[in-house]
Amino acid sequence: MSLVTPLKKARGLGSAKAGTHHFWVQRVTAVALVPLTLWVAFTVAALSDQDYATVLTYFSSPFSAAMFSLFIFAAFYHAALGLQVVIEDYVHNEGVKIGALIGIKLFLALTGATSIIAVLLAAFGN
Repeated sequence: MSLVTPLKKARGLGSAKAGTHHFWVQRVTAVALVPLTLWVAFTVAALSDQDYATVLTYFSSPFSAAMFSLFIFAAFYHAALGLQVVIEDYVHNEGVKIGALIGIKLFLALTGATSIIAVLLAAFGN
């Protein structure tokens, strides 16, 4: 029989609040991505047979640029949250885990920012 209470065993293992927030943000981005992905898919399909000038004209609309930027932000943020969970659950070496988390977040932030800049350049011209 152990005299150590369950609370004593749990102390120092982290806050329960961060995991709940992570869970909800991942679900919210997933729900937001459903209509955004459908909109992007239909837009890309509609523009697939158009010339370059027509596509640039379409992207010059503030609504189109905003929707594509929202899609890119939500997709990359959702990817970062999902990959963080995978790395935290399946990588057991702490050094590799921290390196992978930093690398994934830097890569996704860089590619997401580059993608949004490309949309804004198309919207506002160069």
